[in-house]
Amino acid sequence: MCRVIAYYRVSTEEQNRSGLGLAAQQQAVQSLCEGRGWEIIAEHTEVESGKRSDRPALTDAMSHAKVTGAVLVVAKLDRLSRSVAFLSALQDSGAKFIAADMPEANELTVHIMAAVAQAERKAIGRRTKEALEAAKARGTWTKADGTPYKSGKRLGNPNGAAALRRAGKGNTDAVAVLRSDADKFAQELAPVIDDIRSAGHGSLPAIASALNDRHIQTRRGGKWHPTSVKNLLARL
Repeated sequence: MCRVIAYYRVSTEEQNRSGLGLAAQQQAVQSLCEGRGWEIIAEHTEVESGKRSDRPALTDAMSHAKVTGAVLVVAKLDRLSRSVAFLSALQDSGAKFIAADMPEANELTVHIMAAVAQAERKAIGRRTKEALEAAKARGTWTKADGTPYKSGKRLGNPNGAAALRRAGKGNTDAVAVLRSDADKFAQELAPVIDDIRSAGHGSLPAIASALNDRHIQTRRGGKWHPTSVKNLLARL
């Protein structure tokens, strides 16, 4: 059975109190899940404008979906079109996504919409690069602090030896990224571990069993064992 994390959003506190809009969203998500035999294991509700990218409840919903391996479901696809940050957050979270009003518009649609935004960012970068090259040709190539170099005097790598040193750190940087991802995952689970311990489950096997009972997966999407719990606790 597919597990679902539901996310609902209304724009004003008044709508939140009255239920205006919220009830319709809940009905849409519940109808989809009932029709497909899916289980809603958690619901997250937020009172915030769709134009804002700092939405704590959305962040919690995506994190919850990620650690449980569940699908993030919202009522309407038009929630995506209001914020590029929303699209980026969905992609970066690793959470699976479905909109109840257009169930077929899953990750593929998100990727397409994000690709449009990415294309525009690349276009801006290309135009910036072209402007810098034109400025250099005119003799107005600048330093990082904006101070102009004299025409024809700036040769070679503008970043100098620092760029060469950075180029030799590929393997080290890759390991650092992996460690950073593992540390971030551990921090996401820290509140869950605290809750499990407060319930009296202190041993490694007990914690592993509690995590599995809560449908929370390891960083690689597997089951928890005492050894994997030990490695997780070492990062907290």
